[in-house]
Amino acid sequence: MIRGRVALLIGLALAGAQAGHLLAYQARFGAAAPQLQSSGAHAYFPAEVKTALGVAALMLLASLLLIAVARTAARGVRIRMVEGPSYLNLLATLFTVQLICFVAQEVVESVVAGVPIASATTLMLWGTIGQLPAAALLAAALRSLWSRVEEAIGQLREVAPAWRPMLVSAPVAFVPIRSEDGARWTESRSPQSRRGPPHSS
Repeated sequence: MIRGRVALLIGLALAGAQAGHLLAYQARFGAAAPQLQSSGAHAYFPAEVKTALGVAALMLLASLLLIAVARTAARGVRIRMVEGPSYLNLLATLFTVQLICFVAQEVVESVVAGVPIASATTLMLWGTIGQLPAAALLAAALRSLWSRVEEAIGQLREVAPAWRPMLVSAPVAFVPIRSEDGARWTESRSPQSRRGPPHSS
């Protein structure tokens, strides 16, 4: 369960990093940002952004669907919930992963393009400008859904045994067959033993 939560946070942070990348370039380059982010070493970026945002939207829809199914199938079932992570913890985790991802992207893009790598101060400044708002919005959305998804999973686990089909097993009796009985049965089934009336000429 813990591994699943960590994987979820990392996946959402990677998706949020691309949104923060858009914000950082928009704040830094203004109207020229779209062209810069779709040419040269950044040519991969538009497709990556679409994929990341699409995955994030799919995860959101899956969470909402899970909550809806649990409310329908487990109506009236109440479980003891464990308090989810705080907003600040989510924000700190998401922002840290997103900022690392942004800096790594910028360094790799500079190496591929053959241009000098920006200073650490510049990368941290523009990374913070872009990633902090994206992480804040993502943390707020995740915080509001976290406990509801946990509750939905717990409710479905409670009602899952009732959905399992009843397995009915009928007793089977094994009757030993003696060798002579088996020989008689085989002989009775052979073509030579099936003799009919003689054919008239």
